[in-house]
Amino acid sequence: MSQRRFSPRLGSNLRIVSSYAILTLGALAVLFPLYMTIVSSLLTAKQFGDTPPDFFPPTPQWSAYSNAFFSGHMWHYLFNSLQQTVEIVMGASITTVLAAWAFATYSFPFKRILWTIVLSTLLIPFEVTIITNFQTVNSLHLYGTMWALSVPFMVSAFGIFLLRQAFLGIPREMREAATLDGQGSMGFLWRVALPLVRPQLAAFMVISALGAWNSYLWPLLLTTNSTTNRTIQIGLKALNAGTIQGFNVVLAGSVIAAVPMILIMIFFNKQLVRSLTGGALK
Repeated sequence: MSQRRFSPRLGSNLRIVSSYAILTLGALAVLFPLYMTIVSSLLTAKQFGDTPPDFFPPTPQWSAYSNAFFSGHMWHYLFNSLQQTVEIVMGASITTVLAAWAFATYSFPFKRILWTIVLSTLLIPFEVTIITNFQTVNSLHLYGTMWALSVPFMVSAFGIFLLRQAFLGIPREMREAATLDGQGSMGFLWRVALPLVRPQLAAFMVISALGAWNSYLWPLLLTTNSTTNRTIQIGLKALNAGTIQGFNVVLAGSVIAAVPMILIMIFFNKQLVRSLTGGALK
């Protein structure tokens, strides 16, 4: 009797332990390269090529971080990337909310056709439109400015699709009740709908921030003739090809570039999880 009584609990405990073991191994596999990057950034040039490699720096070289940050002008590239990321996230969030709300609630001519066009843009790589975007930016006399780095990304078809689906999940009864209380469509959007879809909006903002921070091709194209508006990814390339020698300095710059996005992922982890699991919970 006792064996039959406790066997289901034992099986459940074994499943939990095995699940945590697999997740731990997966986390170690993902975090190990980042750990080795940090360790390698603190090694000397001689220690960098040791075999087997050092898994802990015997004499940490913290000067590599100061060289990358000040001599390598990483502080300037960080500021440019921060400005570009904020502009893209704020601009894309505003346009995405308004467009998604229009597709979710309003009826207007050619709505289905426009929605099909929006979805079809998800299938077109950015590289296909890069020449057209470059010509547009150049014709607007924005070449070489920070606005040129941000404007093409201030509309997101993915964000429109994500928030439209979230808005469609709001019960119709809530909209009718808000109408009886004297709330118009835009009032319902700002006071009721947006708070309800906050996890999805936060997830979209994080994804937009990651894409803006890690963009390389477009900033490289627009900052070829000028170093003033170089972003962090272009700065890393310049750091690698510049006059500052040493792999530890380049790796230190890579760690500096990764820290802001790691902090964002840590702070917004709850919103990302809620956005991904919201449909399953409903």
